[in-house]
Amino acid sequence: MTLETRFLLDSIDTPLGKFSIVADRAGNLRSAGWEDPSPRMHRQLGPRAPLSFHEARDPLGFSTAFAAYFAGDLSALDDLPVAAEGTLFQRAVWQALRTIPHGETRSYGAIARQIGKPSAARAVGMANNANPVGVAVPCHRVIGADGSLVGYGGGVERKRWLLAHERGFRLPRSRVSPQAGFERPPGGCNITASSVGT
Repeated sequence: MTLETRFLLDSIDTPLGKFSIVADRAGNLRSAGWEDPSPRMHRQLGPRAPLSFHEARDPLGFSTAFAAYFAGDLSALDDLPVAAEGTLFQRAVWQALRTIPHGETRSYGAIARQIGKPSAARAVGMANNANPVGVAVPCHRVIGADGSLVGYGGGVERKRWLLAHERGFRLPRSRVSPQAGFERPPGGCNITASSVGT
């Protein structure tokens, strides 16, 4: 008899579209991104079979944390417990991504050097692409060596928006102004905790 692996699923509306959040019953964020539980998400959750998703409003406060991030509280995701399935190398890359400060970027090569694998920039790119926990594990902060945005699983326009959003809220709100040179994300950030959950 195969035991079913059960996950809690919620989604929130964001300025960039519907955002899915998957948690396990042990209290860990397992997956997050702009897609419903799909074949890719099933693969990212690991080799367990069968998987089941149970709708849950704001599982473990994760939906509230993402809503706060999109509303401008960039630190809301910093301490979320993440348990992502991956190789040791992938997990090292994902851990390094969480050290990139809000609104800043690093190249694939810089991340490779940070984890002690200076010749592994391409492998860092592959690990970045396999990241199951978008935004909380900020793969959007990784750019090409020439400063180009390159790919992003959620689309380059979302990557551009996320970086602009973070740059706009990096300073205390009272000090952010159009003269500060921060590009505000299109459409603003009007998510509130009351709009969390479906």
